[in-house]
Amino acid sequence: MGQQWTDSFEEFPEENAANYVNGRFDPKAAEARRASQRKLAEVQARLQAEARTIAQRHRPQRAGK
Repeated sequence: MGQQWTDSFEEFPEENAANYVNGRFDPKAAEARRASQRKLAEVQARLQAEARTIAQRHRPQRAGK
């Protein structure tokens, strides 16, 4: 009774919806997909940071400064 509901995912990985790819139980493919999504998110974050930096460099100067 002291277990958390997430503990059952370790004992019964087929109960974890995150281990399914295209409706089939495939924990290795699911982990590969998550790794790919993490990498994509990191690349997008770097691109957004670069775009902000470029936009700030090219911001029009305000009058009186």
